[in-house]
Amino acid sequence: MAEKLMQKVEMEELEEEEEEVEDQLEDWDDWNSDEEDSDRGFICLFCNMKYSSTETLFEHCSSTHHFDFQSIRESLGLDFYGCFKLINYVRSQVAENRCWTCGLTCQSNKDLLNHLHEPVSLGDSKNFWQDDKYLKPYMQEDSLLHSFAEDEDGEDDCTTSVDREELMKELGITLDFENICIDDGNTFDLVCSKPDTNDENVRKASSSASSSLFNVGDQLEKAMVDLIETKDNIGFTHKRQEDKHKRLQFAETVAKKIKNANENYFGSYSSFGIHREMISDKVRMDAYMGAILNNPSLLNGATILDVGCGTGILSLFAAQAGASRVISVEASHKMASVATQVAKDNGLLWNGSFTGGNNQCTGVINVVQGMIEELDESLNIPPNSVDVLLSEWMGYCLLYESMVSSVLYARDRWLKPGGAILPDTATIFVAGFGRGGTSIPFWENVYGFNMSCIGKEVAQDAAQLPVVDVVDSHDIVTNAVVLQSFDLVNMKPQEMDFTASVELEPKSGHPGDNHTDLQPKITWCYGVVLWFETGFTSRFCKEVPTVLSTSPYSPETHWYQTIFTFREPIAMASGKPECNGMAEIGTETCPAMKIQSRISIVRAEQHRCIDISLETVGICCDGRKRSWPVQIFRL
Repeated sequence: MAEKLMQKVEMEELEEEEEEVEDQLEDWDDWNSDEEDSDRGFICLFCNMKYSSTETLFEHCSSTHHFDFQSIRESLGLDFYGCFKLINYVRSQVAENRCWTCGLTCQSNKDLLNHLHEPVSLGDSKNFWQDDKYLKPYMQEDSLLHSFAEDEDGEDDCTTSVDREELMKELGITLDFENICIDDGNTFDLVCSKPDTNDENVRKASSSASSSLFNVGDQLEKAMVDLIETKDNIGFTHKRQEDKHKRLQFAETVAKKIKNANENYFGSYSSFGIHREMISDKVRMDAYMGAILNNPSLLNGATILDVGCGTGILSLFAAQAGASRVISVEASHKMASVATQVAKDNGLLWNGSFTGGNNQCTGVINVVQGMIEELDESLNIPPNSVDVLLSEWMGYCLLYESMVSSVLYARDRWLKPGGAILPDTATIFVAGFGRGGTSIPFWENVYGFNMSCIGKEVAQDAAQLPVVDVVDSHDIVTNAVVLQSFDLVNMKPQEMDFTASVELEPKSGHPGDNHTDLQPKITWCYGVVLWFETGFTSRFCKEVPTVLSTSPYSPETHWYQTIFTFREPIAMASGKPECNGMAEIGTETCPAMKIQSRISIVRAEQHRCIDISLETVGICCDGRKRSWPVQIFRL
């Protein structure tokens, strides 16, 4: 009687578990249907056509645009990240009307679509998208980036043999021997369930049934077929989970890279050498000291937030100017300790206590260790309670180090409406430089020996890597123009990435000009140089506004200038020289009257670095133009 009762209970449990499996499969089907209903389609890499599946999209790209994604992936052995980069690379090139395989820039998207062709050498093309910057999605909400692996998953399902243990492990399923019902050794039912090693009944049933399992080989094969069919039913869910896992892996990789970059970046500021260099920069210190100490109406009695205080020198100036409270934030553990000790040694460290009965704090500077984005974890500052936001955030080429984003974060969270930012403006300038701005002259005469072969090689390397160095004002051969301006009161973080076009004309009367009274003035432009200025304007510094300039025409600073060298120098001429219509523009027989430069500066995938692209066009006196291949630099 008891045995029959137990069998009845087991059968009821079996039926309940079967119902649960069916419910799960129905839920998966509903999920599948919902996902398909919400699918917004996949946009073509080259035109505006939209497709409901990646398969039809790639068929279109192959037949219409000569882009065979599957063939490229297989021939180059691209993994998930390689395919991810390729898609972003192609989209970025098409946005610039540039052929993804040969690099030719077309006048319009229509011209580009007519130009597209089969890649000549895939092996050479692969290098184009190796840069990790293409791990950043070029197009927002690009559904293709999360779906291109679908076809690959399908092929694996068809071609890969099914291993029993691997399949069971993959599905997260184990055989529940408690629910294997053997009837006369001919038939049995198999229920799939999650493992439950704590179930005593399972262990007992497994033991009692083990002797009968030797005779059910055929039934086990049938059960494996059922499992495979189950896998087909839940394949969509499994793929979604796999895609989610890949995305999480990708996000974790990016987060780890950012963390490492931040640690290296802030760690580099633990060296006293770099702080001595910055404090010894007279132009830098005079500008900040003047803005802080010479504008009492701004600083006296104010609450100051110093972002990236370093040694705390600017915070000391703010305290000296009469600030009632200075919150000094420094991410480097070592320098935060140093700034604390410096403030203490100068009697300016706030310790949260009052002295005697005069109700006065012992100091006003409160040093907080950590990134500004994590300040809330260490200190409770009411939102919009800071009067003045102070920071020396500028890097080479202004935007290197990307610290301005931290300043904007602090502005949006803690600065009062109408509060001041020091400095409050920033401007990038560009000009062309001549032969003296390169290292070529140095190597032509080394203690009387000709080493020009070294100079040529160095110049070739400079056409690939930016150079941070001093450019003498006498070596500037064109007018200087504004490339981009920023107003930190209204600036948005995405404005750090920009593209701007400028037109450069040769300076007249340049001492390096090679001419006679009968010849046009020829000037050779070897590249462009960038520098910046930051302004402490009268908007906030009403008594004494000031400017910090890193121009070649100003005293040298520790920022120097940033040099981008052309692959070949361009001849320029002022006035209206005679042009040889058969000669190439930019040569001595057909000098350019103007150089048009299109410069893009964007934050690189490598955290705190920036990528700079340089497109150059020479225009001669008869209006003809010559374009040089785009140059990509990373700073």
